[in-house]
Amino acid sequence: MNQDYIQPNEWSILEEGFDAQKVKSSESLFSIGNGAMGQRANFEEQYTGSTFQGSYIAGVYYPDKTRVGWWKNGYPEYFAKVLNAPNWIGINVLVNNEKLDLHTCKEVSKFKRELNMKEGWLSRSFEAVLQNDVKIKVDTKRFLSLELDEVGTISYNVTPINSDAKITYTPYLDAGITNEDTNWDDQFWDVLEVSQNNQQSFIEARTMKTHFYTCTFMQSRLFVNGNEVSADCENAKTDKTASCSYTQEIKQNETYTIHKFGGYVVDRNHKKEALLGAAREALDKAVSFGFDALLEMQIQSWAQIWKMSDITIEGDVKAQQGIRFNIFQLNQTYLGTDASLNIGPKGFTGEKYGGSTYWDTEAYCIPFYMATKDQSVARTLLEYRYEHLEKAIENAAKLGFKNGAALYPMVTMNGEECHNEWEITFEEIHRNGAIAFAIFNYFRFTEDYSYIPEKGLEVLIGIARFWHQRVNFSSDKEKFVMLGVTGPNEYENNINNNFYTNYIAKWCIEYALENIDIVKNDHISDYIRIKEKVNITDEELASWKNVADNMYFPFSEKHNVYLQQDGFLDKELITVADLDKSQRPINQKWSWDRILRSPYIKQADTLQGFYMFEDQFSTEELERHFDFYEPFTVHESSLSPCVHSIQAAKLGRMEQAYEFYLRTSRLDLDDYNHEVEEGLHITSMAGTWMSIVEGFGGMRIVNNTLSFTPRIPDGWKSYSFKVNFRNQVITVNVSQNGTSFELNGKQEINILVNGEKVVVSPNSLLTV
Repeated sequence: MNQDYIQPNEWSILEEGFDAQKVKSSESLFSIGNGAMGQRANFEEQYTGSTFQGSYIAGVYYPDKTRVGWWKNGYPEYFAKVLNAPNWIGINVLVNNEKLDLHTCKEVSKFKRELNMKEGWLSRSFEAVLQNDVKIKVDTKRFLSLELDEVGTISYNVTPINSDAKITYTPYLDAGITNEDTNWDDQFWDVLEVSQNNQQSFIEARTMKTHFYTCTFMQSRLFVNGNEVSADCENAKTDKTASCSYTQEIKQNETYTIHKFGGYVVDRNHKKEALLGAAREALDKAVSFGFDALLEMQIQSWAQIWKMSDITIEGDVKAQQGIRFNIFQLNQTYLGTDASLNIGPKGFTGEKYGGSTYWDTEAYCIPFYMATKDQSVARTLLEYRYEHLEKAIENAAKLGFKNGAALYPMVTMNGEECHNEWEITFEEIHRNGAIAFAIFNYFRFTEDYSYIPEKGLEVLIGIARFWHQRVNFSSDKEKFVMLGVTGPNEYENNINNNFYTNYIAKWCIEYALENIDIVKNDHISDYIRIKEKVNITDEELASWKNVADNMYFPFSEKHNVYLQQDGFLDKELITVADLDKSQRPINQKWSWDRILRSPYIKQADTLQGFYMFEDQFSTEELERHFDFYEPFTVHESSLSPCVHSIQAAKLGRMEQAYEFYLRTSRLDLDDYNHEVEEGLHITSMAGTWMSIVEGFGGMRIVNNTLSFTPRIPDGWKSYSFKVNFRNQVITVNVSQNGTSFELNGKQEINILVNGEKVVVSPNSLLTV
């Protein structure tokens, strides 16, 4: 049974009624972020019930030493932990000296929480009867500023309902935090100094090993019934905490408010000796603006983001809420303003998976950022991998590869591999292909070729060299084979000739060869520079071509399909429909041994190849492979439903496409995989966007032309989206009656609609 306590709403995530069993799930779902930092939706006041406390700073991590029973050569030294950072949101609340704690209150009523996605803030309200029988009403609102991205702010309001009361607010900073996720229960932070200056408090701390220097800060303003009061602050500190207490006698039905301003400055953006000054400056600026002005700026900033990235759906509130939640979380996680950052699979919502970068970025996220932002944001994501090329070559060398072969990491913070499950670290090498595919995808969409001669070709050469060395020639098959791999379907390990991996390897080599020729002919100075730097020879290129031309792909004549891997037909082929529902999800019910021997597919694998290289297969081939593999797919990866939704739509199976869309868009809201309390599936959220734009909208690039094959689910009246295509914005509106296109740009463009060429002129509406 999936959860269903989140109320349908077009622009907000809403929860009503307090349930201690749902606290951790809601902490994930109501998370907030601004690209530079983020936090789970923990309560500001003390909560002694079960909770997962988490505040995170972008790019700050700890190399947690790898823990395995049997060390193998090539193992990464560490697993990168996304670090729980010092907590700045805490406010202890005393009412007549009784602490407010929803876990111990006699009664909690009228509890409501809202994450307003349109305006970018989180609020909570409730009434509570404390142990001393005082009844209070509490209203809170907080956000992380997009405008001042080192700052967050909280408005916390308490109103005594049944008597006068003495209320004490004690806002605090706490660096005595731990991670939920740690191999050795290490302390991750050294606290260097705790200081206070009148109303301002600071904790300077440094991560162990990686030595990121941070300063966490806070300052508060107090109000009674909306009028600011000057309050004496009682400062206190320990070696890891700083607090200041404000006490006020409040009449019945009067409201006592604290505005708390806090956040982080980091030596990634400032000199480490200047952090205290930078923190003071951030506070002075935030406090002088005040809560209300900062909130107005927040609303304007989000209005600008939504102007380009919103998808509207008319006639299906749950679907509308789902897509906006996905788009909102993607923008909270990454905005493209810092080239050294990337899109972590949990974003700022949890600690699972560690690291900040998976192949998800290239395979799923780049299309979203490419179409909804300036193309420079997608280019920045490509440049991130170029900056890590030397590390990718080092990663490959540790496994015995030579001559500049590059293996990009499965998981990384700084270009080094830091994932330590052997079947993924050593075998899930298809990730290399996604990085090359993203370069192709970027050029296909933007027509900006400059990245390839400047940087991308070196990446393509390193990847091609890896594939060339990773295969071996089978004299039995008279083909090149790839042994001991794990494909996208992680429910099969150490298998031979995974179709997707072999196919993308062949494609990468061919794409590298094609671009070497283009650069040689059209960008001669770049070609000479690269040739000298990487030392490519005609003999080496001929050897690559031989591998690409003679790659082996397992094929079943009986089923007329490419096989996911050599031994797939040796399995007991029982479909998911015939699997007892009590056995699902199998990753929580079955032993790993049983999963590996089963035919069950965690996510699109062979079909991932058909998605990425769609134009190299016919629709009939896609249909055959979809009908063969989808019945064995359990979709226990967040990356699975979106690919299947896009393909079902292409095949005209709109009911099935819609079901997959709903699953991908509400994966976390409805907690399909029963794990949302660990954090959200951020990178797969870009797949939700693709489900509508590429799936229902049928957007493709065909012969260098933007093409649409619009379809619409039966229950929808209409949907619309925008794409920034080559610096002109096209708005697409699909209804049950037809599709309209509007161009916000300077010159007309040709597009294809259902295969027919049409011309869209600037600032005029074209209906097809």
